[in-house]
Amino acid sequence: MKLFLPRFFYALLLFVAFPYTLLHLLWRARRQPAYLHHWSERFGLYSARPTQPVIWLHAVSVGETRAAVPLVEALLARYPGHRILLTNTTPTGRATSESLFGERVIRAYLPYDYSFAVRRFVRHFKPALGLLMETEIWPNLIRACHASGTPVLLVNARLSVRSARRYGWLDALVRSSLGKLAAVVAQTHADAERLSLLGAQGIEVAGNLKFDCEPLPAQLQTGEQLRAQSGGSRPVFVAASTREGEEGLVLDALERLASPGLLTMIVPRHPQRFDEVAALLEQRGVIYQRRSAGEPVAVQTAVLLGDTMGELFAYYRAADMAFVGGSLLPFGGQNLIEAAAVGCPVLIGPHTWNFTDVARQAIACGAAQRVEDVAGLARALKDLLDDASRRRRMSEAAQAFSLAHRGTVQRLMQVIGRFLG
Repeated sequence: MKLFLPRFFYALLLFVAFPYTLLHLLWRARRQPAYLHHWSERFGLYSARPTQPVIWLHAVSVGETRAAVPLVEALLARYPGHRILLTNTTPTGRATSESLFGERVIRAYLPYDYSFAVRRFVRHFKPALGLLMETEIWPNLIRACHASGTPVLLVNARLSVRSARRYGWLDALVRSSLGKLAAVVAQTHADAERLSLLGAQGIEVAGNLKFDCEPLPAQLQTGEQLRAQSGGSRPVFVAASTREGEEGLVLDALERLASPGLLTMIVPRHPQRFDEVAALLEQRGVIYQRRSAGEPVAVQTAVLLGDTMGELFAYYRAADMAFVGGSLLPFGGQNLIEAAAVGCPVLIGPHTWNFTDVARQAIACGAAQRVEDVAGLARALKDLLDDASRRRRMSEAAQAFSLAHRGTVQRLMQVIGRFLG
């Protein structure tokens, strides 16, 4: 009875939400028509059936897909007799997987967590092993895999305090789902402790997979070219992975800063917002160019709008300093590890609960600095612009920070090897 009621209410919630699920797809398609592509996959209907054994990896969107790169490469190298199935939830995640892996993996959308849909998914692909990235706890999916004998691992697992509270409302259902996982490999001991309190067992800690994502030489070369196209001698600041409302705050900070020679690159987190940010720049009377035009940056240009995909390492490489978005407003923060990997000094806002330990450690070692608001961002930018030696120290600390935390993929492959041999 303790488990029956939560499971019943979860099933009832999914049933009631079904029409809204369809409307949600249509609504999202207004801004991203790709949401209408492969829509049948979201209900467990797929075409080609793999002829080789399948290793299935689920990465929700762009960030998780990029983080999965070293793991996918290791799986491709170690298990050439298997096909890698990479599932996503968002079209941008799927597009990212296409650009990163091409035909080396098969890809599909993970179905919504309806019992009929997830059972179809499991029957169709018959995964030899399932790997869920970060915090993907879907009760019906995990239950279907468990019933079919498919071992499922929660890898690179993280659980913020906020998420732990939300999952606590469905304690019995979440506890049952976590208990059906074959293994849980957490990023940090704090994540492991929170997952354990929710019912996960046999948790191991392997670190954050994002630290093993090294920039490709081509990406670094693109960054050097971008710097050269920007005039070379101009100071460059990148506001990366910005979320709704943050671009305006960054522009407010730049007005306070009043540094006419500075080139700012603004790279929105979501591609569907590129035009929205362009409209904001026009409304503010800011002289800007689009990165997608591929033209040298004019002297009078104040902002380069980063409206391209897959070039974040290049933007960081071209910049003297970076603000990592999702943190000035309460979105939980975006990944600062990519900036650290190329030695770019990092500024972050007060809201970083998605990367609590990473942010704390980066600040402690001098790789990052926290700012509280627009005024703080303006002051921090001025201090870094005026102090080249401080920028150099932060750059060296960022690279050392990145190198010190690598090795997660090796530890994950050891765990995976227990189930695949």
